[in-house]
Amino acid sequence: MSDQSLTADIRAAMKAAMKAKDKERLGTIRLIQAEFKRIEVDERVEIDDARALAVLDKMVKQRRDSAQQYTDAGRSELADKENAEIAVLQEFLPAQLTEDEIIAMIDEAIAASGAEGMQAMGAVMGQLKPKLAGRADMGKVSGLVKGRLAG
Repeated sequence: MSDQSLTADIRAAMKAAMKAKDKERLGTIRLIQAEFKRIEVDERVEIDDARALAVLDKMVKQRRDSAQQYTDAGRSELADKENAEIAVLQEFLPAQLTEDEIIAMIDEAIAASGAEGMQAMGAVMGQLKPKLAGRADMGKVSGLVKGRLAG
């Protein structure tokens, strides 16, 4: 990753993939570009880094779900394609946090908000979401928060 915006990094990666004639990588990057363009046209907004991260995170989640369904259905070639796309998408996301790092951030958020019990789940998740976007699977984070609050 460079000092420029995430969208500029993705454009540069697309040019590099074109030059290298890397069809699979190029296809995935074009999917990213198409999703950004769709949002910009539909919502009349310019994609900033925070929104780009959210979009990439959602794309990874969709592919994980698809890969799991393909694996469950015994369609490993389709699951492999989804996993290859996940690998390309994750290149543009910040490094994933370890479970210990996530738990430390959850504990910090619970302490900062004085949250107690399951009714505080929304407040804790609200604090964590911007910090963890693109860096952790929010479904997993949700489960960890439930465990901490119930604990």
